This record gives sequence, structure tokens and C-alpha cells, in this order.
Amino acid sequence: MYRILTASKDSYITNKIIDNSFRATDANVGKAATLDLFKLYAESTSGSNTSPTELSRALVKFDLNALRRITGSFLDIGHSSFKCTLKLIDVYGGQTCPSNFKLIVFPLSKSFDEGIGRDIVRFSDLDSCNWLTSSVSNSTTAETWSLGGANKHGLLGSTNIDIIASGNLKDGNGVSQIWKEQIFSTGEENLSIDVTTIISATLKNIIPDYGLRISYTGSEETDSVTRFVKRFGSANSSNPNLRPQLIVEYNEAIQDHHRSFYFNLSGSLFLNNFHRGFSANMLSGSSATQITGSSSIILEIKSGSTSRGTYFSKIITGSQHKVGTNFITGVYSASFAVSQWASGTIHKEIKNAGSATFKEIWSSLDRSVGFLTSSFVVKSVQRSSFSNQPKRLLASITNLQNEYSKNSKIKIRVFVEDVDRPVVYKKVPFVNDGEIFTSMYYRILDSMTGDVVIPYGTDGSTLLSTDSDGMYFEFYVDSLHKGRAYRFEFLVKDMGVDQYFDNVASSFSVI
Repeated sequence: MYRILTASKDSYITNKIIDNSFRATDANVGKAATLDLFKLYAESTSGSNTSPTELSRALVKFDLNALRRITGSFLDIGHSSFKCTLKLIDVYGGQTCPSNFKLIVFPLSKSFDEGIGRDIVRFSDLDSCNWLTSSVSNSTTAETWSLGGANKHGLLGSTNIDIIASGNLKDGNGVSQIWKEQIFSTGEENLSIDVTTIISATLKNIIPDYGLRISYTGSEETDSVTRFVKRFGSANSSNPNLRPQLIVEYNEAIQDHHRSFYFNLSGSLFLNNFHRGFSANMLSGSSATQITGSSSIILEIKSGSTSRGTYFSKIITGSQHKVGTNFITGVYSASFAVSQWASGTIHKEIKNAGSATFKEIWSSLDRSVGFLTSSFVVKSVQRSSFSNQPKRLLASITNLQNEYSKNSKIKIRVFVEDVDRPVVYKKVPFVNDGEIFTSMYYRILDSMTGDVVIPYGTDGSTLLSTDSDGMYFEFYVDSLHKGRAYRFEFLVKDMGVDQYFDNVASSFSVI
């Protein structure tokens, strides 16, 4: 899963001095197109202070309900593949920008209102949030920051703080720092910070879900240097590609080996169960007990014949399938290996045919209730004289539509053909099964600009799943923008070589 959440609200707050006479501490820029981070030292005067400091700090909030809806069903936020990255896009318009600085990210301890202000020159629009006020309730009661500029640090769970600097996240590590930071060398870089710890704790309701504060580090806010101006796109940018993003990555791929099982290598077989078109756990016995949990099902594989003295069988205990720590409704799996020397008959068949066919029987633990009988082929591993020549492949999508609704979750099926495969003449109709690769990845590009919207997640976030029908992946269209056209491209890692497929007829639009 590679999912992009766009900021639901954002703003920046400032105590900038206007006309050397007053500070704009009650100014709001919630509807501005950019998030401006600056630190001015001795650029203005403020009363008798001839070397005042002027600051701004950004506030960003993401709606995490999209993640909450799938947490516990198949999203395991404690899994090692779960990763969240805060990304702010640099907006460079020819203005000067600082270099060699750090930005720091804290989770907020108070909620904020975005406000409707737009004036980023005179800062004349008044609303919440601002340097002094975080939000307003009932149009009258103002919630103020505990310290101007949302700058009261504290321990998680403390009262009267604005940002959380450290705390016990109940991960066994005791009290630890929660903030994250990034170094900017040229000053023109995007912000890209791993906030997995913060988002995980927020989804677990350990950290309050109020958003994030981004600013220069404490030492850089208090030194005698001017840093003007680091500018990012805001949630109100007219260009949707510049808006703040929370990038969520997670390896949810299911790799079934019905068509890619090899002798001596561990593989997994899967079983799906549906009730009237919906995934559901299997029922067993007169009481219709659901088959759930670990070690809950039996898989028996058989080959050969008893009468001919070539019979071979193996019994494996299977389970309801888990992604991370979450059991998946209606999906069962069993993992095992078959030795090519398991019996003389199998070894002889491998020598003659290079493979062996097995019957698979899924049943209850006491083997009194059968659920499915099918078959699969186990092949011998690929060997040849020393050669690194990869296969010549063609990739296509078999079920792509012209348009997809932004609120939909789609399943894309991918067909890969080896153009050098031996031609077998058959009576029509016949089905070409295509190739199966367990290291195939997708990415998404904007068709108009060619910009990469979702990159190849070779850590597993864009890994294709496999089943007995071929290869596929599922994708949340809400990661893309309405009114834009996109296309898929693919990467196959095979025989030590990376093959890229950018000529796939795969364009679609989001409506």
C-alpha cells in the first residue's frame, strides 16, 4: 500500500513587526497559498529594542480517519513495513532562501483553526489561528497558546503545553524524544521527515490528534542570524501537487505460489472463501463455527498412486492468513516446502518432466469436513549454464478502465508475457497463463507532466500480489487528484536484472 493523504488544514503563525511599530501577533494567514518559515534578526525595530527577533512557525493537520478505518482489519501500524513520511514541497519563486539550517517537527498538544486570512504582506487579516490564539469555540471563546507561537514544550500527557517534546509511547522504550528534524543544505530541498512514530502513537490514541508544528530549531530561532524565507506549498495552493502530504507505506502484498511453487523452496498456498460475493470466514460443523486464527485448518497434498506404489502425501497445518498481526477475513494460507528427494517416484518424475502435479485438499482440523479440492504443480528450480540473460517480456493491464472515482479502491490485474516462450499449438479457445514474478512493482506518473506521483516502492509498498490467476495490486484512488490523467509503469526484478515497462497502455483519469 502506498497512500497519499493531503493536509486537511494548515497555516503559519508569526510575530512579525509591521512598520517598525507593532507585531502582527493576531494576524491569520490560513488561506494563504504557501507556508512561510522565516527568522528575522535585527531587521526592524520594536520600541527600544533595536535588535528584535521575528519568527514564523507552520501548523499542519491531516485527517487520519482513512487509516483508522483499515487499522485492525489489514493495516498493522506496528509492523516493520509501516512507514509515514511528512512531505512539504518547496516553492521557489526567485526569492532569497536560507541555507545550512534545520527544521524540526513536533506533534501539537492543542487543536488549531485554519482561519480565513490571506494577507502575507501587511498581515492585516485577523482570525484564529495566530501567534497568540490557537482556536475559537462558539465564535467567542478563544483558546490561547500556553506560550506565544505555540512554543510551550512538555512531556506527553502534561497540561498547558502546546507541543509534545517527549513521552512514553508504551512501546517498551520508556520516555523518549518525539520530535523529528531535517537538515537543509542548499535551502531548496523539500521537507521529507519520517513521522511514523508520531502517526502510530496518534492512531493508538496515545498522542492527541491535533496535527504538527514545523519550525526552525530552538538554537536557530534564538541566534543572531536572519533566515528568510523557506517557503512550502500549502493546502490552499492552486497546484494540488504542491500541497502538504502524509505518505503512508505498508507491505500488504499476498504472494500465493500456486503457479510458482518450486521443489526445495518454501512456498505458500492460499484459499479464499466468499459468502454471496463478500469475503467471509469458512463455517464448519452443525453449529456453523467460524474457522479463525492460527493452526485452524489442514492442507493435505498428494501425488502418485497407491496401487502403483508411487503414492506420496504430506499434511500441513494452515491458518487464517495474517497481514502483520491482523487476521484477514476469509483468507487462509499454509506454508511449506517439498523436497525433490521426498520419494523416489517424485525424484524420477522431476528428472523426466521437470515438475510434479499434486492434489491439494483443504479440510477441518479433524479432517471430517472438506472445504476445497484442487491441484497445483511443483517445478524444479531454474538452472542453466552460466547466463545472466533475462527474459524478454511484455506487460499489460487486463482490466483498466478509462475513469475511476476518487473515492474508490481498485484492483488492477497485470499480465506479463514471455515473448520467447515455446509456441504450443492448441485448438481455440485457450488461455495463456502468462508469467508470475514475486518481485514486480508499480509506479504512477502524471500523464500530462510526466512527474512521478507514486514511485517504485521496492521496500514492498508497491509490490504486486500473486494468486492462481496471475498478478494484481490494489490501489486507493484518493491518493490522486480529480481532473488529472495518470498512467502506470512497472518494474520487474528477475535474474539479477531490473526490467522497466514504460510503454504499457495504462492511462486513466480521476473523476
